Amino acid sequence: MNETQRQQLNVLSVHLASRREEILLAWQKAAMADPKQTTAHSLTRGQFYDHIPQVLDAFERKLRAPPDSLAAQAAGIAEKKEEIKHGLHRWQLGYRLQELMCEWGHLQRCLFEEIEKFAAAHPEFERETLAEANRQMIALVDESICESAGQYERMQQAEAAGRVGDLEHALASVNELERQRTALIHQAVHDLRSNVQSVNSAAEVLVSSDIAEADRVEFTALLQQGVQLVSTMLGELMELARLEAGQDRSQIAQFDVAPLLSELCDVSRPIAQERNLYLKAEGIPQLQVSGDARKVRRIAQNLVVNAVKYTITGGVTVSWGTETENWWLMIKDTGPGMLTGPAAALIKGMREATDSAREADINAAVSQGETIHVLQPDQSTAPKKVLPFHKEAGEGIGLSIVKRLCELLDASLELTSSAEKGSTFRVVFPRDYPASR
Repeated sequence: MNETQRQQLNVLSVHLASRREEILLAWQKAAMADPKQTTAHSLTRGQFYDHIPQVLDAFERKLRAPPDSLAAQAAGIAEKKEEIKHGLHRWQLGYRLQELMCEWGHLQRCLFEEIEKFAAAHPEFERETLAEANRQMIALVDESICESAGQYERMQQAEAAGRVGDLEHALASVNELERQRTALIHQAVHDLRSNVQSVNSAAEVLVSSDIAEADRVEFTALLQQGVQLVSTMLGELMELARLEAGQDRSQIAQFDVAPLLSELCDVSRPIAQERNLYLKAEGIPQLQVSGDARKVRRIAQNLVVNAVKYTITGGVTVSWGTETENWWLMIKDTGPGMLTGPAAALIKGMREATDSAREADINAAVSQGETIHVLQPDQSTAPKKVLPFHKEAGEGIGLSIVKRLCELLDASLELTSSAEKGSTFRVVFPRDYPASR
């Protein structure tokens, strides 16, 4: 590349920076007009732009820097970091992978059209200069798509890891049940073989007149516990399989979400009280929204059940309200934080996505004067104690179901968690959906 081409690329870089707002608006308009991109309609302008302004900053720096220079390498590293954050943020917002790929395609076309307009207005620019600019622009989008797809794959692996952990725990529980069952059989019926494992043998023990009543009651309770554990997990795996296979569709209608959430808290409160926990419901008495009431209730139910299950002292607060064109649901507990356990990888991804969203929102607020609310990080400076994780199954599968339901409803899922302050889930739903959805 000669000196003239480098100077011309620098001029083009300055031009693209001056046209930043027009490029972003054209990109948003194209995405809104795309029937395959339903999630974008529920986002504010700051949420939609996310880390893309920083990606464009890095792209413009690469145009100005000599090829293979340290400045070009630094710009490339910065660009890649922002692309990863954007992919993580879109995953959190409930984007489908197809939506994200289409979105990058729209941005590529907008950049290409802007470069073409610039070339038409500047015929003195060398052809090789414009070819180099387009080459770098195509490389930008190509790498962005690769990073986004890679981020999605990592998050899917995190979800799968949570499910594997749950299944391993369920197997361990069944093995422990079998161990206790064998011990009870040995104590109660000495003439039964110690390796009997079938249900028929268990039934024979229960109907035997020789078994002590206390052992019969304990054995029956153990069998019921094991059957319920496996039955619940199989049911959740079937539901998750339906969601992942695209066999569950949203039934969008108007409904009042306030009584739905209040009723859920009323039903769940006795379970919390059995554990000496409180369960509070705090929200406006009426909140008309558009959505799938059954799926909203399932999201809230899964999060409330998990919060009650893993909280030792204190309790759980369920709240709801509105902001701009969205409404939100928040479940906050005083538990030990979600630091380990089957869904640890998925939890880590949710926390990173929330941090990424907060960073993008701060940038948007500074540049556009918008206020976008996300969960605030734990400000505690106390050392983080890793408390023992409650060894109960279902968290990984349950959270995967919540994530899939959020994707179907174009909802974002935010999380903060610490050992000192517990965990807070915040789900942000659109109040209305496009008529074509």
